[in-house]
Amino acid sequence: MITPRSADIHAAWLPSEAFRAIGSRRVLVSGPGTGVETVLREVGQACAQHGGSVRRHSPPLVAERSSEGADSASYDLVLALATDRALPVETAARADLRRHQGEGTDTLGEEGFALVRHGDVTIVLADQPAGLLYGLFHVVRLGESAFGPAHPIEVHRPAMRLRIANHWDNIDVHPVMGQVERGYAGGSLFWRDGALRHDLTRVGDYARLLAACGINAITVNNVNVHVTEAHLLTTRLGDVAAIADLVRPYGIRVHLSVNFASPVTLGGMPTADPLEEDVRAWWTETTRRVYETIPDFGGYVVKADSEGQPGPFAYGRSHADGANLLAEALAPFGGVVHWRAFVYNHRQDWRDRSTDRARAAYDHFAPLDGQFRDNVILQVKHGPMDFQTREPVSPVIAAMPGTRLAVEFQATQEYTGQQRHVCYLGPWWSELLHFAPWGVGRDTVADVAAHGSASGAVSAGPGGGLVVVSNVGDDPFWTGHPLAQANLYAFGRLAWSPELDPVAVLDEWIDLTFVPSATTDPDLLRRTLHEVMDDSWQTYERYTAPLGVGFMVRPGHHYGPDVDGYEYTPWGTYHFADRDGVGVDRTRGSGTGFTGQYPSPWSDRYESPRDCPDELLLFFHHVPYGHLLQSGSTVIQHIYDTHFAGAEQVVQTRRRWERVAGLVDPAVHARVTERLDEQVRSAQEWRDQVNTYFFRKSGVPDAHGRRIH
Repeated sequence: MITPRSADIHAAWLPSEAFRAIGSRRVLVSGPGTGVETVLREVGQACAQHGGSVRRHSPPLVAERSSEGADSASYDLVLALATDRALPVETAARADLRRHQGEGTDTLGEEGFALVRHGDVTIVLADQPAGLLYGLFHVVRLGESAFGPAHPIEVHRPAMRLRIANHWDNIDVHPVMGQVERGYAGGSLFWRDGALRHDLTRVGDYARLLAACGINAITVNNVNVHVTEAHLLTTRLGDVAAIADLVRPYGIRVHLSVNFASPVTLGGMPTADPLEEDVRAWWTETTRRVYETIPDFGGYVVKADSEGQPGPFAYGRSHADGANLLAEALAPFGGVVHWRAFVYNHRQDWRDRSTDRARAAYDHFAPLDGQFRDNVILQVKHGPMDFQTREPVSPVIAAMPGTRLAVEFQATQEYTGQQRHVCYLGPWWSELLHFAPWGVGRDTVADVAAHGSASGAVSAGPGGGLVVVSNVGDDPFWTGHPLAQANLYAFGRLAWSPELDPVAVLDEWIDLTFVPSATTDPDLLRRTLHEVMDDSWQTYERYTAPLGVGFMVRPGHHYGPDVDGYEYTPWGTYHFADRDGVGVDRTRGSGTGFTGQYPSPWSDRYESPRDCPDELLLFFHHVPYGHLLQSGSTVIQHIYDTHFAGAEQVVQTRRRWERVAGLVDPAVHARVTERLDEQVRSAQEWRDQVNTYFFRKSGVPDAHGRRIH
């Protein structure tokens, strides 16, 4: 039986029209298992809509029967697992695979797949159902081109074993943060009115979207685990199991954020000391019950000793002690603990310039390298601060060769416009993944995440993977701003293959969302979307905080300009602007010494204001307003020029969007228009406040005589 999807699935990528190339053909699905049922269901729905036919090779036949037999030459597309009853064309494709990889090395792994075109038949091969599902979605991306001339076999495997979307969803609406902390797309997909949603149809749709871009795991609750959410580990575990049942068909495993103090808050124990035997026994038994309920449970995510969350420091223990406690409980079941490295003093004295929040993660965790169990993954934010529009790569990524590291990105646009501004983050994430901490030609951030290396020489370890803070909610357009969907899609694709061009990834998303065959002028639509989105991250950077200085946002909700908003607070997010200059001195010679946390050559390059990249200058240096940038501009003139240019670029973006008014769904066009109107207003506010602030500080007029208030 084919179950219809929820009515609003058309508002994201993978509308039914995206499946026309598959659904209009004769398809054979071969292999046993529930994962293959998902492939069969997807193909069956496509064929029912577009006039094709589908048959399953291994009994029972559970989809629409074709009049043809099992001769694979009768089909246009074969999606097959390795079985003892291989089809002739499948056998030939397996031979191609062995020649491609070498005899005896034809394994594709749990999620890999091979694609080949033999004569008039397109064949997808996989060893496991998850690989077959990913192969199906790859054919969807290719569309008609998957059925063109014969071509050699292609092998696709994910670079990262773990590709996880962290949800910051609350069961109870938080009095400050709401239903979803830092959520800009409505309420939670999972929770409503203090309980699991009655209708979870959209959760299944969401799993499908994630699988189609390569994400294979989710957490279902906030890393800041509040009172009600803590009970998901015990008395409300059935709610987690219900979600796991819905996402499992798409190869997605559920992880859970847990409170480190759970033995006290849930178990009634007097302590959560990780070295106490009773505490260890509590976690062991609790974890056993979790796996008894959810056999494919992924593991725990922990935020400890950070921003008020409890942790091992309360007992004089280290983070390795705390993480290993949970890892020991998870190990018999193959689970992992993601231990977040976001630990810093959020009550520092702003008068003390020797205190530097950027140093905190390294100072806390680098000395612990080699002390974590094999199933501990240290989850490190990509930068040393907090998902700013521009900041350097975290030095922790290059500092822990004996520890599995996962790199954390943020799709929810907390500091990049909160899904009210268009800001395609794919180019920024790609730049970060290609950053080589040990210098050009050495290993990259992507290598560390994929292979578990933090020493400049890739190891054969399992790696830690990539993590993204999800940007979806119950908004009809999933992400509030329809174009913000591209960020979640891009994360999945870059986690699967970091070498992908983010502009090409955006092209994939465009064609899967605004399907060319469904619009009257696909070239104009595609061109306009690229003009609107390709440079949108740098446009946002231009009219907000300059040269990597960061923040300058309104405290609390973090939307809109407030140049001094955090300047005299305990949060450690300062720019130190005065009449003579701006920026934070993080050098070894005269500042906080943060540059010394990097390996060569970056420790020396960041140390020198002459060699430091312009875009990060104020992150590492306090310089005069007349300091000459590598671009040839002074700091103060750069601030003026970029803020005027950025605001004007948003006005142009708004005009470009008008060109496609009749080419997209009217509701989509109206929502994007409304968001662009707000972006125009906000960009002008950023321009005026930042330029005025620095004009009044420096006394230096704009060289072009433009109006500064």
